[in-house]
Amino acid sequence: MGVVNVTPDSFSDGGQWFEPDAAISHARRLVADGAAVIDVGGESTRPGAAPVPEDEEIRRVVPVVEALAGQVRISVDTRKENVARAAVRAGATLVNDVSASLWAVAADLGVGWVAMHMKGEPRTMQTAPRYRNVVDEVAAYLEAHAEAASVAGVAEIWVDPGFGFGKNAEHNLSLLHHLDRIVALGWPVVVGLSRKTTLGRLLAASDAGRRSPSETSSLDDLEPTPPDDRLEGSIATQVWAMQRGAAMIRAHDVRAAVQAAQVVAA
Repeated sequence: MGVVNVTPDSFSDGGQWFEPDAAISHARRLVADGAAVIDVGGESTRPGAAPVPEDEEIRRVVPVVEALAGQVRISVDTRKENVARAAVRAGATLVNDVSASLWAVAADLGVGWVAMHMKGEPRTMQTAPRYRNVVDEVAAYLEAHAEAASVAGVAEIWVDPGFGFGKNAEHNLSLLHHLDRIVALGWPVVVGLSRKTTLGRLLAASDAGRRSPSETSSLDDLEPTPPDDRLEGSIATQVWAMQRGAAMIRAHDVRAAVQAAQVVAA
């Protein structure tokens, strides 16, 4: 799943593909690099991001979806019902829902649906997130929402543990380590680790010469490497996820992720 953020403020590539022509050209490059799905989003959900008005999000997303329809499978990354409906009318066939609330819409439209776990909402989700047991809580949340979607009639259901959405570095690494628990729920798993801040902190620890950069006691205190300098961490964790049963990888660096997937498959 190649990422196309039609936003001015996304954490990794905000503003790069904000104009429709730039977004469309970028998406076509990702398809040429091997993306099977293009995920078009018109609202940043990075930590601290403010909501985007519905009409503005539709204005950003629909021209890109329309231009790509018929060339590749298109997912719309949204939390809003009317945005999802507009994108599906334009040609999207998958709703990538970070709020895990739009299953009735997906059922009504007859499209696929991704339920992602997010603790809180983007503006506040990274303010001291806490869990008794992050793996148990995320697994239970995803199972309940996927079952509700199934009862509602959604035929294609995916689940996503939501790395970085209301989770600190320790939570993210615990979820990654126990990804087989999420896979065992029985729904195909989407993993979105590409360029995430936790990877930037792990790479910063490595750059600083730590013997064990995976130690998390002070990982959240480290200044992360920049988002466009996190390829090694992205590929390493994507390969780990593939080996543990992830069915789809959401990636900014599609060519490298596809090559890694081909090596894993071989």
